[in-house]
Amino acid sequence: MLTTAVASAATLPSGFSESVVASGISNPTAMGFAPDGRLFVCQQSGQLRVIKNDSLLATPFLTVTTDSTGERGLLGVAFDPDFASNQRVYIYYTVPGSPPHNRISRFTANGDVAVPGSETVILELNNLSTASNHNGGAMHFGLDGKLYVAVGENANAANAQTLANLLGKILRINADGSIPTDNPFFNTATGNNRAIWAMGLRNPFTFGFQPGTGRMFINDVGQNTWEEINDGIAGANFGWPNCEGDCSPTNPNFRDPIFQYSHADGCAIVGGAFYNPATAQFPPEYTGVYFFADLCGAWIRKLDPANGNQVTTFATGLSSPVDLAVSADGALYYLDRGRSSVYRVRFASAPSITQHPQNQTAPVGGAATFTVAASGTGPLFYQWQRAGIDIPGATATSYTLSGVQPQDDGAEFRARVSNVYGSVTSNPARLTVSNNQSPVVSINTPPNGLHYDAGDTITYSGSASDPEDGQLPPSAFSWTIVFHHDTHTHPFLGPINNTVSGAFTIPTSGETAASVFYRIHLTVTDSAGAQSSTFVDILPNVVTLTLDTQPSGLQLTLDGQPIATPFAVESVVGTTRTIGAPSPQQVGKRNYSFVQWSDGGAQTHAISTPGADTIYRATYRKPGRP
Repeated sequence: MLTTAVASAATLPSGFSESVVASGISNPTAMGFAPDGRLFVCQQSGQLRVIKNDSLLATPFLTVTTDSTGERGLLGVAFDPDFASNQRVYIYYTVPGSPPHNRISRFTANGDVAVPGSETVILELNNLSTASNHNGGAMHFGLDGKLYVAVGENANAANAQTLANLLGKILRINADGSIPTDNPFFNTATGNNRAIWAMGLRNPFTFGFQPGTGRMFINDVGQNTWEEINDGIAGANFGWPNCEGDCSPTNPNFRDPIFQYSHADGCAIVGGAFYNPATAQFPPEYTGVYFFADLCGAWIRKLDPANGNQVTTFATGLSSPVDLAVSADGALYYLDRGRSSVYRVRFASAPSITQHPQNQTAPVGGAATFTVAASGTGPLFYQWQRAGIDIPGATATSYTLSGVQPQDDGAEFRARVSNVYGSVTSNPARLTVSNNQSPVVSINTPPNGLHYDAGDTITYSGSASDPEDGQLPPSAFSWTIVFHHDTHTHPFLGPINNTVSGAFTIPTSGETAASVFYRIHLTVTDSAGAQSSTFVDILPNVVTLTLDTQPSGLQLTLDGQPIATPFAVESVVGTTRTIGAPSPQQVGKRNYSFVQWSDGGAQTHAISTPGADTIYRATYRKPGRP
């Protein structure tokens, strides 16, 4: 199935464009996004490469010895659902031997490379025949936290219809390689064959899970006539080799594909990615569609499950595509074997206004803020205008006119939003100047600059009076607490309305950085709609944590991330951190095993940041030493 060809760039729908992310990838077979955004690409000969910040790193993440004859080799990669804390990466590859066999192994990441010696064999598959094709290899974790694996029938069709081996099946296993007891054939199969989750497949080279729903589509490569997309169902039998394509005329117990296409359109279905990213950049009609490709047809098509599984062409002119993936920021990636490259497809659009600025009322001497929101391909550029004339320096999403004067009454403000594809101007918003005077507001507690520990309860209170209304009631008050981290912010609480006081507790978990603080905002509104605001900042108590080892220079983990020791980091007092001591470790030709932490904690354990600078030291020893 894995061939090589040369072709020009893809032809895409209007508004879409593609770019090369990385090239020079020898005989790629599969790819997958790590939760941190790095793209891992399998090379058939056994190297797992890393694309980071759109750059193909020179050093492979790992290299395994493979039998790469025909369709064998390094064929699949997946990431543990708890990758952020355990850094575990799974691969599917063909182990050389007489006979060879396919294997699923787990490795531990240390940054952009695997920890030497960290391979843990998860599952050994059945020995292979002399046929080198139909190995499958795709792997993904489902929403249930289980690892699903696609396995081909090794060109022996009878394998697909027996529970006596793992070939021609979809497997479901736990992350450690054990077999879930709720698998559909757990009580009818024996040994490792209890891992079988679905059967009757020829060569399910790729499949995909839909984010959010967990729905599974399986791409099964056909023989003479049909390429299939099957709905992944526990215990299903998709009929191969008794039937290819629709099975209902042959046996109603076989599950028919939800879509099939003939070999007049291609030869091998590959890829498979649902368009449900964390941030969508494609037009709304693409949300929920399933992208798939064909190796020989050199195209990408999309299937719309919400519209009767309607299929339309998305891209043509590829060169032997073998895999598809959707990134968190909403781009579609395709792995092009013919051009030894990874391509990214984006949607480019001119801006459109999603929220027009609203009319504002402000008193003489007060301030009025106008805000606009827009969508479109970034970066977006903003320019505010007054009476159709650009306001110098007013280039943010909001514009505030301070020191409002009587002559500002009736002035109109609008924003022009632009990018490289065009521009759009918002509706105008009118300013009304009122004779009403703004209220006077103050925050009584906490004092500005109060220091806190994580876990502290902060009490806030305020007061406000108005020249026209006098003392303002609780209904005039609105509180918002904003969490500041470095140069950006996160909403924390609010708006909290109709109260002059309240309290909140500082979390002990979540953000672990020390460059943080909380800002407490109070806004009051008088009976005429005039507002005044103020705020106070509360600041963290910070100490230095030092992590070290004995002997020095070994590796530890902090909050699941590997660190080289000695390592010092600032931490907010009371914040929960997790420290770990990987064991065993090899330095040069010496092996070291974990003995104990200086605080008496377990090998991996949580600490509450103490109120003073503290050293946490992990003691190791060589095997055989007391």
